[in-house]
Parts: sequence; C-alpha cells; structure tokens
Amino acid sequence: MRHKKHQNKLNVSPSHRKSLMRNLSVELIDHGKIKTTHAKSKAIKPYVERLITLAKNDSVANRRLAFTKLNNKAAVTKLFTEVAPKFKERAGGYTRIVKIADGRVGDAAKMSYISLVD
Repeated sequence: MRHKKHQNKLNVSPSHRKSLMRNLSVELIDHGKIKTTHAKSKAIKPYVERLITLAKNDSVANRRLAFTKLNNKAAVTKLFTEVAPKFKERAGGYTRIVKIADGRVGDAAKMSYISLVD
C-alpha cells in the first residue's frame, strides 16, 4: 500500500531536499519565524510539527532521533528546552503559515511566513 507516501518534491534532488528541510527547520527553531516560498512552507510544516511532538517527551532516545533529523546540536537543545515545553498542553498545530500578498521580486514566486504559534 502507498499510504502516507506523499512528499513535496520541490523540484530538487533528494539530497538537496533533505538538506533544505534540515536547514529550514533549524532556522525556524532558532528564530521562531522565517520567510520563504509558500511551497517550502507547506513542505516544512509536517517536518517541524513531528519534531516538536517528539520533543514534548524529553528522553535521550528522542534527543538522538531529533539530532538525526536536524544534525545541529544547538537547535536540538533549544527544541527540547525552550520550544517543546511551550506546547506541552497543545495537541498539535504548532506552526502557522501566513501568505504574503506580493510575490518575490525576481521570479514572482508566492511567498509566505511560517512561524511557531505562541
């Protein structure tokens, strides 16, 4: 069965997509809000939400799993100590995507903000 096999391809190679998701996730955890294309925002949302759900239960195993997804020790520490405790009582929906009216200047790509819900 092909259940849950959908993935946003973003017109890049698998290795590029993996590093793109990793980098955008680290930036979102560090800054709390980033501006990127709408397609990338929609692609990163489930990735980050799974990480936050994982971080709600602080254990060595979960920290190691998060490190394999992020590959950034500082981001993992911030995820487990600052970000996840804010969402302890929340069942899901940790991120919000807000579309921006104007497109990007060079190629008119649809832009949006993705941020952590306060």
